[in-house]
Amino acid sequence: MCLAIPAKLIKKENEKDALVDFGDGTMRKVNVSLVEAEEGQYLLVHAGFAIEVLEEKDAKETLRIWDEILNE
Repeated sequence: MCLAIPAKLIKKENEKDALVDFGDGTMRKVNVSLVEAEEGQYLLVHAGFAIEVLEEKDAKETLRIWDEILNE
């Protein structure tokens, strides 16, 4: 099974690397070379690669569902 998680793009470091926030202060570097994204947008991240730009409302709903599942 594959799993992709929404994350907010905090800072682009260059054309390839960016710092993203997965929530609760969990920050990671990811590769953004597959998408055209700007700081502040939400990305769908899989295996260290941003694979899609998400609408903010969709990303927040997905994060809410994950939070609900993990805190049951």
